Amino acid sequence: MGKNIKIIILLMSVLLLLGSCSGEGKVNQNINNESNSQLEKDIPHLSYWSELNGNASSVKPRFENVPFFQEWQRRTGVKLTFIQPPANQAIEAFNVMIASEQLPDMIEYEWDKFPGGPEKAIRDGVILRLNEAFEQYAPNLMAYLAEHPEIDRAIRTADGSYYFFPFVQADDRLRTYQGPLIRKDWLDELALEVPTTISEWEIVLRAFKEKKGIVAPLTFLGLPSPLFGIENGAFIGAFGIKKGFYMEEDKVMFGPKEEGYKAFLTLFRDWYAEGLIDRNIATVDSKTQDVSMITGRSGASIWNVGAGIGTWLPYMRNENAEFQITPAPYPVLNAGDRPKFGQYTSAVGSSGRVAISAHSDNLEEAVRMLDYGYSAEGHMLFNFGIEGESYVLEEGYPYYTDLILKNADKLAPSQALAMYTRASYFGPFVQDVRYLEQYYFLPEQQKAVALWSDTDAILYTLPVTPKTEQENTALSSIMQNVNTYVDEMSIKFILGIEPIERFDEYVKQLKALNIEEVIQIQQAALDRYQDNR
Repeated sequence: MGKNIKIIILLMSVLLLLGSCSGEGKVNQNINNESNSQLEKDIPHLSYWSELNGNASSVKPRFENVPFFQEWQRRTGVKLTFIQPPANQAIEAFNVMIASEQLPDMIEYEWDKFPGGPEKAIRDGVILRLNEAFEQYAPNLMAYLAEHPEIDRAIRTADGSYYFFPFVQADDRLRTYQGPLIRKDWLDELALEVPTTISEWEIVLRAFKEKKGIVAPLTFLGLPSPLFGIENGAFIGAFGIKKGFYMEEDKVMFGPKEEGYKAFLTLFRDWYAEGLIDRNIATVDSKTQDVSMITGRSGASIWNVGAGIGTWLPYMRNENAEFQITPAPYPVLNAGDRPKFGQYTSAVGSSGRVAISAHSDNLEEAVRMLDYGYSAEGHMLFNFGIEGESYVLEEGYPYYTDLILKNADKLAPSQALAMYTRASYFGPFVQDVRYLEQYYFLPEQQKAVALWSDTDAILYTLPVTPKTEQENTALSSIMQNVNTYVDEMSIKFILGIEPIERFDEYVKQLKALNIEEVIQIQQAALDRYQDNR
């Protein structure tokens, strides 16, 4: 009996102890919940507006699910709420946002497109002048600018204002990545060579249509604006001009008002009528371009080393071992001519410019987060991702892992890279040429860079020339009407809606829209730039 009493007392003691522990656990849990809640409150919460890169969105359609953006937040101790405009509607969404006056902390945009330019955006209370904030909170960017005065000059307005965190491609090898691409297996099948001249291209495209039954032999981007795909000089450059501003011996020119533009429109008008160009010329976006090339709806295009060759080839080789894409040189009129124009970007990209809203209450936190991309650690994250996961260091060199180059989920390298880095597209950081040395691992990619770089584009490309607020106001007001008119009339000429004989009237209308005033503004800005070099 005494033994049973002892057992009962022991059991009661254990139950009391468990109850005590349970109560203590609840207390500790409450304390932990309160601590976590306090920690959550202490974490800066910022908002970020940007369009998501196409390679990333093809895998994860939302920013918050992309590993790179998750890691960037973790390392900087900032919680981001992303505001993401629909694909190919960034300009419209941006305008609606500005009109609403409901602005996020950070806005990634092509700020040279803001009506009146960045100085007006500052004066209107849309974004902040960042000179003092850079000095106080952006030591990494300021150190980089001190070492690269040419970049420092390029990211200021004519009035000396810093207003954005730049995307920098300082190495020339990073600045050419786009050009003509063509189905090499079809050329071989038809016993044709890679075309170099306009007449050779016509023969090839006609053969694709007539002998292969191809619906849209040549396709290229028609969004976000008509003829967007040829703006770097493909096909149009053969006529000695480009669709936009350029310079001839330090004299500013505007291609769409020159006689060469009439010759280009005449060519494309004939090709369109014959069915050699995609019938959806004004509505092709990057996804429909991908589909056209992958399915064989088209046999030639104008696209990137990574997003084009690096995406199409790995994907199609799993489906069709005979599928081959090869780069073609920028077309010329006469055999042996050297291409005058080709894709060649400036050291400071117009895309990926991140400004801070004047409505933000988190200036210091936003600046410090964006400055991280220019630090040694941030440089590695933006260019190579997470060490041990997307890259490994061997004797100081960052090598991408199979997660990027031989993805088990069959993601193309361009897609995998966009998941873990921003190396293959723009953003607030300095692009590292070591990314390119591995990203362009296919022989076709390496050939493309060499071929597309072999132009005189550097001689004719306008440098980034900061303008005053007054100049920007006039320029943006005039160019909004000019660009709309050029795009509308170009498509009408090509589709045969307007007779090409009306080209002279079209040029008169450009002058009536004050294109000459804009050319003078561009010339004044170029002259100032040349004088300050």
